[in-house]
Amino acid sequence: MRITQSALILASALMAMQAHATDLLQAYRDAQVYDSQFAGALASREANREKSAQGLAGLLPQVAITGNSNRIEGSSSGTAFPGQSRDIGYTSTTMQLQLQQPIYRPVNFNNYEQSKLQVAAGEVQFEQAKIDLALRVAQAYFDVLAAQDALIFINAQKLAITEQLASAKRNFEVGTATITDTHEAQSRFDLTMAQEIATQNDLEVKRNLLAQITGKLPGTLTGLRQRVRLSPPEPSTMTKWVESAEVSNFSVVSQSFLAEAAKLDIERARSGHKPTLDAVASYGQNKGLAYAPQLTITTTTIGVQFNVPVFSGGATSSQVRQAVSAEAKARADLETARRNAAQSARTAFLGVQNGLSQVKALEAAEVSSNSALESNRLGYEVGVRINIDVLNAQQQLYSTRRDLAKARYDTLVNGLKLKAAAGTLTEADLAALNALLEER
Repeated sequence: MRITQSALILASALMAMQAHATDLLQAYRDAQVYDSQFAGALASREANREKSAQGLAGLLPQVAITGNSNRIEGSSSGTAFPGQSRDIGYTSTTMQLQLQQPIYRPVNFNNYEQSKLQVAAGEVQFEQAKIDLALRVAQAYFDVLAAQDALIFINAQKLAITEQLASAKRNFEVGTATITDTHEAQSRFDLTMAQEIATQNDLEVKRNLLAQITGKLPGTLTGLRQRVRLSPPEPSTMTKWVESAEVSNFSVVSQSFLAEAAKLDIERARSGHKPTLDAVASYGQNKGLAYAPQLTITTTTIGVQFNVPVFSGGATSSQVRQAVSAEAKARADLETARRNAAQSARTAFLGVQNGLSQVKALEAAEVSSNSALESNRLGYEVGVRINIDVLNAQQQLYSTRRDLAKARYDTLVNGLKLKAAAGTLTEADLAALNALLEER
């Protein structure tokens, strides 16, 4: 059996399970349902949306009903009743409906404008959470694929070494090789067994990490198609991606809203010095007066209420200074977000470019490593190569294939990170990446 045939047998065994395999999009949809971090972001968005209604409430009428009922018991005495006292007992009931409509309240208006910006920031933060989830799923998914590939290559290498070990033993028995060849093959076989155990453990760790996000322990994941061609980023210049990141990155957009909200907070604090004007109206009934227990008095009032702050102990001025400092911090945070987004775009762009170059180099290395293995095997058969040469060539070939697969995965993930940094990553990009996987 040839070494390439051994690898094909193992790959075919895994491909036979593809009918029940999970692909990238399915893993992402599972994560949207299960992932607790994403669930927290969803709940945070729903809670944040209520800020707009709360801000609007400060501009709308405030209606309240108040009332009380008291039983008064007592006695009276005086010159009108010499030597006598008179018992008094009655029930006093008061009910009042009050309405207050703000006419001029700068603080309330600023609160409402701030709430709209905070809601907008929350919506953007949720979009960022969706992107973060997509990146976490993609990274975990391809980490599992890389671990699966590593195990496939280790098993293929083990079978190839087994064949080489058997060949060395046969050659030793017939006297065409020394016992050294057998010992070398046995040593390489034992080392491969140890590597197989470590690789199996790594695969389980990676599968559990993916399950932590999706809620499902994956079996075999759908892998990349054979000889898939990876596309370079478009646009092809780093500058365009950096410019997009500095403007459209979701963290930048969210922080822009928060900076605007912080600016409005200065105006809100300064409004503490300004007067307020409200329209007020009330309707009430009072029954059970001391001088006329059976009398009911109904009152209706309509008017305006004016309030001018004169001195608040310096609290308002302090709040203004605090808001100015908070706005400066928000602007600094915005600049930090821009710089981080730009750096993320640069790093991801270089990762894609370098990954494409690495893939190309490793594809060439795979061809040359395969040729070297065939040459060493032939040389061993005719006696011009020793067993260790064949074993080294085998290890080089499978190491190259493992590195090539990992380079492809890293390049694809960096492509997603690049779009995430630029603020353009959507589920459609995951679908496009999913189309590069094997047919299910």
